[in-house]
Amino acid sequence: MKKAVDDGALDILFRKARSYNRWAAESVSDEILHQLYELLKFGPTSANSTPARFVFVKSAEAKSKLVACVSQGNVTKVEQAPVTVIIAMDENSTRSCPGSSRRSRAWPTCSRMRPSPR
Repeated sequence: MKKAVDDGALDILFRKARSYNRWAAESVSDEILHQLYELLKFGPTSANSTPARFVFVKSAEAKSKLVACVSQGNVTKVEQAPVTVIIAMDENSTRSCPGSSRRSRAWPTCSRMRPSPR
């Protein structure tokens, strides 16, 4: 039997959740990012594959490259955040799975998502 998420967890995740524009001056360890990735990889799938790709941007060099690509209103946020995550979709994710075919009746199971720390 599945267990429902309790009201306290729902409050944290949805009812009282807020977006933040300021960050604590604390770093985020690679261990925490790996734990986050372990949760993210179980997110929604497409044909039993995981087309989401995540890039965790932490280094000053990587942040400077990212800052050149974001809108002016996000420059300070990216510069000050201990880590920024770029989330993208691999449009060819099912093509890289053995036995996959868009015409196939049985979709393959394929998970090729890997975190990419920068």
